[in-house]
This record gives sequence, C-alpha cells and structure tokens, in this order.
Amino acid sequence: MRMLVAGGAGFLGSHLCDRLLAEGHQVIAVDNLITGSLENISHLKDHTDFFFMEQDVTKPFKIEGKIDFIFDLASPASPIDFVKIPMEILLVGSYGVHNLLELAKEKQAGFLLTSTSEVYGDPLVHPQSEDYWGNVNPIGPRSVYDESKRYAEALTMAYHRFRGIDTRIVRIFNTYGPRMRLDDGRVVPTLIDQALNNRPLTVFGDGSQTRSFCYASDLIEGIYLTMKSSEHQPINLGNPHEMSILEFAEAIKKYTGTKSTIEHQPLPADDPKVRRPDISRARKILNWEPVIGFEVGIKKTIDWFEAKK
Repeated sequence: MRMLVAGGAGFLGSHLCDRLLAEGHQVIAVDNLITGSLENISHLKDHTDFFFMEQDVTKPFKIEGKIDFIFDLASPASPIDFVKIPMEILLVGSYGVHNLLELAKEKQAGFLLTSTSEVYGDPLVHPQSEDYWGNVNPIGPRSVYDESKRYAEALTMAYHRFRGIDTRIVRIFNTYGPRMRLDDGRVVPTLIDQALNNRPLTVFGDGSQTRSFCYASDLIEGIYLTMKSSEHQPINLGNPHEMSILEFAEAIKKYTGTKSTIEHQPLPADDPKVRRPDISRARKILNWEPVIGFEVGIKKTIDWFEAKK
C-alpha cells in the first residue's frame, strides 16, 4: 500500500517509516522539521519506496496519486516545547489534523491519529483505561498539548461518524528508544544525558511520581496492529510496568555507571502524579502487549545516546 506518515522525521515517525517499508509498503514522510530531524531518516534516502516531503501540515498541501492510509504523528510532544512553541502545538492538533482528515476523505484513505496519555491529565483513576475522561487543567502550561490532542480525538471521531472516514486512535504512554531528541526535555533523554556527562540527575519533587516506559519497537508494533484492525475507539498503547521517577533515576545511574548524584527540584505545574496504562483493550483487540523488558530497552537507548556524544 501507499502510506503517508505525518511527522515522519520524528522519533516515532521515523521508526514507523522503517516498519512500513519492511512490510513492503511505499511511504511518504511529511514533516516540517520543527522537532523532527533529517538524520532520523537519512538511512532511507536511497530507498526506492521512500519519499520525503518537507511540509507544514497546518498549511494546505496536495499529494499526487493514491494514498491508502495516513498516520498522523505530527506534533511536538515535549514539555520544553509547551512553553517554546505553544501556538504550533495547538495548530498542528487542530488545523493539521483537519487537513490530514480532509486528505483522507479526498483519497478515501484510512486514518490513524496518535493521541497521548496526556488526555488523562493528572489522573484520579489508576491505572488509566480508555473509558476514563481525564482530569485536565484546560488553561495550565501543559494544556496546549493536552487540549490539542483532546480536540484532535473529537475531530477524528466526528470525521468517522459524520464523514464516513475509516479512523483509528491510539493513546501513547511514555515511550523511549533510539532517535529521541538529545534536548527533548523529557525524563529519559534528560537523565541519560546528565548521567553520561556526570552531571547531577534532575528529579522533580520527591521523585515518587510514576511513569510507565514502553520501548519504541513495541509501540510501533501496536500502531501497526491498530492500523490493521477495524477498531475506531481509542486504544491505549504503553507498558503497564510502572516505576517511580526516583527508581528510574537510580536505574540510569546503575546502567551508565555514572558518578552523578541526584538533585531534587520543584515539581512543575500540573505534572501527573501517576501514569500507567490499562492495556486490556489492546490485549483483547490487537493481541498486543510489550515484549521488550526495561533493562534491555534502556541499555539499547543508553548505547545510542553514548554513540551521539
């Protein structure tokens, strides 16, 4: 099939391009490179079935020929981006999703939106299932991302219900692996970078807040299986193995062998206290669950960051 991956030069977008090409599909990667990188797809430049288009999806654009399926991974997703490029995040979650859904309608293509666990906000229900509506501050510093994704989900379901588009929605929980931005600002690249440079490891608050870390290849498998399914309701994709940020920092110290100490800083506004996916729906519908253990995944990620030093 001929696939379009919006955000195709990003961390997860580039891994999805690899997977689709490995399955024998033709891939058009669309990215304005605001947070993506050509380095992520440099190994594909001579691939006969891969095409790159530098394009801001918030602006109207055309694609010649047929498109069978559209994957929307086009959104900055790092906390440092929330304050640096808030308008761009809001626009790509609204105009960008709208333009891609219109393209899906024009091409009679399927459409998959990558949403986020951030739609659950600072959850009052634990673990989080797809039926939970969330606890989100609509005007806080994280709201530009949270609300853009909540709007994007509403828009996607409206196109499915009222325009007949064959849509999917996945809600991605914390994912890590090679090709993460070195200056991403999220906990995985931040602590690994600090450890490799023997700087203090930054832990916000007392470090008791939890996250659940899923390795990139597991996440991409979940996205691919969702595309092949006929499920239109949101599906959580993530690793249900939960750990505190302090535990994560100690693991980074162990696997890097750093001499870094742990330095506590004030907790950012609206930082979620817990985060763990209920993946019952993914298990039932997709027969999917993560297979890469944390030790294996984090060592691969550390090795990649070390090679970038």
